[in-house]
Amino acid sequence: ERAKKVVPIVSIQNRYNITDRDSEDALKYCQKEKMGFIPWAPIGGSGSRSLSKPSNALEAEAKRLNVSVVQLALAWLLQRSPVMLPIPGTSSLAHLEENMAAAKLQLSAEERKRIEDLARKS
Repeated sequence: ERAKKVVPIVSIQNRYNITDRDSEDALKYCQKEKMGFIPWAPIGGSGSRSLSKPSNALEAEAKRLNVSVVQLALAWLLQRSPVMLPIPGTSSLAHLEENMAAAKLQLSAEERKRIEDLARKS
């Protein structure tokens, strides 16, 4: 609120992804204020929360849906909130195509809940 008194704020960028939802309050604020929310590290980044590490708890669910773990995580973000604006890094055309395909994946409420439960175990 203090920042809005100085300059117009149109979006917030905080670390947020399927395995790291500590910025849930910031996301709710963006929804209330109709501001964009840009998740930093939308596919987990590197380190212990990386979604690309072997034996990720979400792997089986991704395989069941015939998508990659990255596509699963991006689809979850896109369906999490209408103010969500994930910008995943990409280093190749293949990565770009994989990321874009996530927008076509429609998760049911049951699938989203299962994914969230699995992510808590990651």
